[in-house]
Amino acid sequence: MEAVLLPEPLRRSLSQLSQTVFSPGGEKELGCWIGQESSTSLTLQMCLYFNLYYFPFWWLSEVIMLEVKYHVLSTYYCIILCMIIFLISLVEFIRIYLGYVGNLQQKVPELAGFWLLTLLLQMPMTLFATCNPRLLVLPLEYGVNIIYLIMLGAEVVLAFTTLRRMALQLELRFHITHFDSLEESRYARPTSSKQLTDTVMGQMD
Repeated sequence: MEAVLLPEPLRRSLSQLSQTVFSPGGEKELGCWIGQESSTSLTLQMCLYFNLYYFPFWWLSEVIMLEVKYHVLSTYYCIILCMIIFLISLVEFIRIYLGYVGNLQQKVPELAGFWLLTLLLQMPMTLFATCNPRLLVLPLEYGVNIIYLIMLGAEVVLAFTTLRRMALQLELRFHITHFDSLEESRYARPTSSKQLTDTVMGQMD
């Protein structure tokens, strides 16, 4: 039995969003994917793999730098920085999990959730922690945050292209299934009045 990765209402909302944002541009673009079995992105999977191993180093660096400048920062910015590190750490585990499942199992809602978390939460919070001068950003923080932002930017682009491929392939499968069902229904019923008459007479006999 397949485990439920996301609540069903959320899955439906993400599926509708994916159909709206990543819908194919036309029949010519749709025809390019005929015969392709998988839409999984190897490059995206490599980014997720490196991200998974890089994040503990990023987290350790941020905690050490927070300890170094904790007594210099005001209480207000200490609370903000602690909340940013906590939220980024919490979202990161969910984000990486959704990215792995969505990419490897070709699940559009999960991969769309990964894309939205990366674009709307991780990147803005990391940019705020990097570019706000009142947080007294140290050189080590600049370095680890820039590398992390490069990874996030690459994942946003790769997830977008992968979602577009998945949406194209899903629409292609829908068209093929619909065409096959029409063909089956056409051959299932008599194709001429003579065949229809023969069928009725045979039933009467």
